[in-house]
Amino acid sequence: MIKFERPNWDEYFMLQAELAKLRSNCMTRQVGAVIVRNNRQIATGYNGTPPGVKNCFEGGCKRCMLRMEGKIESGASLDRCLCNHAEANAIMHCAIMGIEAGTKDAILYTTFVPCLECTKMAITIGIKRIVCLDTYPETDYDLLREAGVEIVKLDKKRIQRWASSLTDEPKV
Repeated sequence: MIKFERPNWDEYFMLQAELAKLRSNCMTRQVGAVIVRNNRQIATGYNGTPPGVKNCFEGGCKRCMLRMEGKIESGASLDRCLCNHAEANAIMHCAIMGIEAGTKDAILYTTFVPCLECTKMAITIGIKRIVCLDTYPETDYDLLREAGVEIVKLDKKRIQRWASSLTDEPKV
């Protein structure tokens, strides 16, 4: 029998989130997110400045510039950051497109566990499962537990393995 392997659903959609983060224009952290319902991707988001605002890497966000210069520590002055988070952008994508994400067990795939604000948004629209690759210092795990949201952390090496296979030559 021929050995055939493919990513499981969590790995597949995490690869989509990893792909989305390539569009991020934030200078300090690139994050991607997708929202999935019934094994179908319904929304995508990446972090960066709002549409029509100068990109972060072009000086659009003064807080990120100061962070890059070492004048602001990671996690400080977040209220001054102009960048929307990837998870928020995916949730807003649902709103803009008129997609109801909060029914039928929608799942949020994100390259980092969401911050407090994005966690509140995810809970509000009914996300009950969040799949991620990395932790985030401003995550409120108590709130996630209280809301009954399952957090699944994937093995980054598995995702990297699948990502590297994208450039492999096909086997004949």
